[in-house]
Amino acid sequence: MRYSKPAAAILLASVFFLVFETGIVLAQDTPTPSAPTASADESAPEGFFSIVFSGGLVGFTIIMLLFALSLTAAYLVFEHIMTIRRKEIMPEGLSEQVRQLLQAGRATDADRVCREQPCFLSFVLLNGLAEHDGGWPDIEKAMEDATAEQSARLFRKIEYLSVIGNIAPMVGLLGTVTGMILAFQQVANTGDAGAADLAEGIYQALVTTVGGLIVAIPSLGAFAIFRNRVDQFVAEAAYLAQHALSPLKRRTAKVTPSPASPPPPPPVEGGK
Repeated sequence: MRYSKPAAAILLASVFFLVFETGIVLAQDTPTPSAPTASADESAPEGFFSIVFSGGLVGFTIIMLLFALSLTAAYLVFEHIMTIRRKEIMPEGLSEQVRQLLQAGRATDADRVCREQPCFLSFVLLNGLAEHDGGWPDIEKAMEDATAEQSARLFRKIEYLSVIGNIAPMVGLLGTVTGMILAFQQVANTGDAGAADLAEGIYQALVTTVGGLIVAIPSLGAFAIFRNRVDQFVAEAAYLAQHALSPLKRRTAKVTPSPASPPPPPPVEGGK
């Protein structure tokens, strides 16, 4: 299966995001062999998973929620790459085929061709063909309504990426604030905790903020790319629909009757 350049770029970006996140986990989970040890009691620096589990049930729950959001975002990116494509929204040759059939006066065949290829463009064309008896203003209005309805459907699909991009940092911030509250509570309870103990609690809490940003940045970037693609494809589909149904515009202009002349005035009584 071949992809267009923007689709391939988005797919590579999502794969890079997953590899990058896995690399962070592996890099932080592997101890540095060159680090000198002062005594046998000192251990290697804590890994990523130890930091995650050290946050307790609340921190672990928030990390799992961020992980679920990242999987959802990756699935949505892949699904949009497969569906928001030019050949899925406006199949090649459909507009010209409908135009030729309408020029030959075969509106029924044009309707059948559109129903055989369900897509954005065919939906708009079917709504326009359904009003061909009412004249071009009715046809144009039906196409505009169908285009608005279908474009809103596409925007609703990609809106979930924006939702994930806005929720993920807030979820991460919630974990950070919760962790800092617990860290300061521990300091207040012990009374003799040093700066090292406080710093340990804070950097453990900041892990969730990093996780939220890792999920949010690719999600918002993908949303912006898909939004621009939807705008472009909707404009192209509207133009192709107008071009395909233009024979109906000329035909309705030819059969439009001329306005009737006003009736003569009633006769005046008495010949006056």
